[in-house]
Amino acid sequence: MVRGKIQMKRIENATSRQVTFSKRRNGLLKKAHELSVLCDAEVAVIIFSQKGRLYEFSSTDMQKTIERYHKYAKGGQTSNTEGEQNLQQLKGESEIMSQKIELIQLSQRKLLGYGLSSCTLDELQEIDSQLERSLRNIRARKAELFMENIEHLKAKERLLKEENERLCHQMSGQEKEVVTHCSQNSQISSEIDVETELFIGLPEMRC
Repeated sequence: MVRGKIQMKRIENATSRQVTFSKRRNGLLKKAHELSVLCDAEVAVIIFSQKGRLYEFSSTDMQKTIERYHKYAKGGQTSNTEGEQNLQQLKGESEIMSQKIELIQLSQRKLLGYGLSSCTLDELQEIDSQLERSLRNIRARKAELFMENIEHLKAKERLLKEENERLCHQMSGQEKEVVTHCSQNSQISSEIDVETELFIGLPEMRC
């Protein structure tokens, strides 16, 4: 036989309501016990009947569980409050940053020569002073870079001169060796010619 679906509403019959309460209470306490044993969880169940009778189950000390619950609930509320405060602080900082960015962009436009019609004489003088300071800084940095490039080129020139002198010295040594070698060859050739002249012809026959 198929069991009919129970509507979730108050049972009007007092006897049926009491029977249902007893069955479901026992089932709930049994499930709580099984959950604590199977999953090693800290479980506490508190039930008050319609007449005010207390039924409870706790896998550990009920009072400690309740204290732990209150501590956790208070901590959660504190965390939520701190989160809201941090969020508001971040929003305020974001608005301040947006205003600063807007002012910087407006200042840049004025330095580029845009939106000057609304500027007062003092503001125009301040812009002129800022441009003068910027030009001085740019020229100083430009001169510094020029000097660095000049020093770099001078150092490169010194290296090239040293390399050139080394090569010239090396070539000079090689030329000296060639000249010495040629002189030695010429001397040996002369000695060979002398010996050849001395022994050319038949020896004289004497009677």
